[in-house]
Amino acid sequence: MTYCVAMRLDAGLVFLSDSRTNAGVDQIGTARKMTVYENPGDRMMVLMTAGNLSISQSIRQLIGEPEAGSPSIWTATSMHEAALAVGTAVRKVHERDAAALGQYGIDFNVSMIFGGQIGGERCRLFQIYSAGNFIEAHDENTYFQIGEAKYGKPIIDRVITPAMPLDEAAKCALISMDSTLRSNISVGLPLDLLIYEKNALQVTRFVTIDERNQYYQMIRSTWGQQLRRVFDSIADPIWNAAPEVDVNVLSTRGAACHPVRVPPPDNLARHEAHPAPLQTLAEAKTLDKQQR
Repeated sequence: MTYCVAMRLDAGLVFLSDSRTNAGVDQIGTARKMTVYENPGDRMMVLMTAGNLSISQSIRQLIGEPEAGSPSIWTATSMHEAALAVGTAVRKVHERDAAALGQYGIDFNVSMIFGGQIGGERCRLFQIYSAGNFIEAHDENTYFQIGEAKYGKPIIDRVITPAMPLDEAAKCALISMDSTLRSNISVGLPLDLLIYEKNALQVTRFVTIDERNQYYQMIRSTWGQQLRRVFDSIADPIWNAAPEVDVNVLSTRGAACHPVRVPPPDNLARHEAHPAPLQTLAEAKTLDKQQR
């Protein structure tokens, strides 16, 4: 499996990918998921892939060296046109390989993040699906994830905004990746991190991160410590609180909250004998008069 995340910000783009391909007990493989297509001064584009590795590699090959007559990312006049070229490459590989893969029970499974800038156009970011169709990131949805996305999503949802500086966004992406690595063995080091400043039309900053990277180790230890500190600072809940209590109340006294219960079968149910109801004082006096 894998995890890739990309963010489109006012200042540019951030891309981060892992390199894990297999995560069996005795089979751990790595392959880089990020590919850069760059013609400095004219265009800079990044593709990240998740899914079947052979399909991903075939698509990357077609994108970099398109067949005669096919649309090309190298001559596209906009990022939207380049995304269409990527989608065309996906469909060509599907037409060629999907039926043969299906005979062996292998699904045509691939997903991609594609982004960059061409000429004077703004930075743009797309998520491309197995059918070759795609969606684009906007201010309301400034990032895309593929692969094992669920573990690293909460931190991004809480902090990322279009106005965030690139280095802060890179920090957020690394925390997101660390959360994923900690919870899922199918995602692993090394990582590829690329920062692109708008209008540069070439890679601005790039680093491959392994277990010896000092900044990543600091992220891993500090984030865990700070999470624990915040957790310890939050008060425990109060159950069955009195009406006058209004702080940290999880439930109030007398609240009609009940779980959905399934009763046991009659032959297994424990039937407790109920005591006879107590006589009221008035009933006792009446009975005493009658006895007299």
